[in-house]
Amino acid sequence: MDTRHIHISDYNYPLPDERIAKFPLSQRDHSKLLIYRKGEISEDHFYNLPSYLPKGALMIFNNTKVIQARLHFRKPTGALVEVFLLEPAAPADYEQMFQTRQSCDWHCLVGNLKKWKEGTLERTFDVAGHTITLTASYLEAERTCHLIRFTWDNSSVSFAEILDTVGELPIPPYLNRDTEESDKTTYQTVYSKIKGSVAAPTAGLHFTDKVLADIDAQGIEREELTLHVGAGTFKPVKSEEINEHEMHTEFIAVHRDTIRKLIAHNAEAIAVGTTSVRTLESLYFMGLKVMVNPDIASEQLHVLQWEPYDNATDVSPLDSLRALDAYLERHQLSTLHSSTQIIIAPGYEYKIVKTLVTNFHQPQSTLLLLVSALVKGDWRRIYDYALDHNFRFLSYGDSCLILP
Repeated sequence: MDTRHIHISDYNYPLPDERIAKFPLSQRDHSKLLIYRKGEISEDHFYNLPSYLPKGALMIFNNTKVIQARLHFRKPTGALVEVFLLEPAAPADYEQMFQTRQSCDWHCLVGNLKKWKEGTLERTFDVAGHTITLTASYLEAERTCHLIRFTWDNSSVSFAEILDTVGELPIPPYLNRDTEESDKTTYQTVYSKIKGSVAAPTAGLHFTDKVLADIDAQGIEREELTLHVGAGTFKPVKSEEINEHEMHTEFIAVHRDTIRKLIAHNAEAIAVGTTSVRTLESLYFMGLKVMVNPDIASEQLHVLQWEPYDNATDVSPLDSLRALDAYLERHQLSTLHSSTQIIIAPGYEYKIVKTLVTNFHQPQSTLLLLVSALVKGDWRRIYDYALDHNFRFLSYGDSCLILP
């Protein structure tokens, strides 16, 4: 199959608005679970997920945490301008960014930009008993966004505290509603830890402490990695062929211990969510780069969108991960920090992910292409079943378990 020439219109299906879950269930793990194994489809409740998983397997979760990335400023004229934080520019490191005091730069989307032709935007509020004035200054237009500088007049307050105080959680646009206070809890996974996403890794929203304990009781090992989900995850494919669609860059962090766990499990894993899939599959191609150039800089490990389709190789996933582990040891790195633009679509051969827990995705989306690649093109039967059996769709909807 020539993956580049896939027509995105072949991945369309009817999704009525009433089938999109606008809110989650009151009990996360009571959502419905579709089980797909070798073409057979059945259903259950999510709290029974552990009973379907193979004992002794390795399950990988994305522990990213959604930030309150929407900032609203009102001009003296009354015009409302929204600044949506996409990713940090200076400092570029997420952890450093949230600890900055007094100034930082972000790549942003700007709503109502025509009302912000010049000057600065200001907003005054209280943080932990301190009155703060936050100023936004427009620096320059970038290819797909804008560079904005934020400054504030109290060095005792971090940018993380500012976002926690006045930022708004960016729930998906297709929910067609305002963010509510409850979303601050329900739009985070129970295991979220590392701040940086502007969208939740939604397959993880079904897990509860009870389900995680049941997974442990099954003898399944759990590991975490971090991929910060960008707004690009909602970017529709507008081109007729996917060759013309540009994947967004996503930043990842994987501990060396996690890579070693993968090696111990024969380079095979159960992925929770498409973000975990993209990270795990990208590790394989990063390992190939290290095998070619043992002294490559970590930022050069970035996986390009079409790289997996351009370089046919018979290197095993196990050998690739071992090379990556040796690279981290040589450079005395406990964590791999890099990025990926990988697109996974029919024609792609999965390297590491054998089993997937995922939600039901939007029509004509790259996430639907990813699922189709795993089920060898059989996605439509899965989605037809879900539509016919009253499953709820998208971020707050039900889930699907794809087994080998």
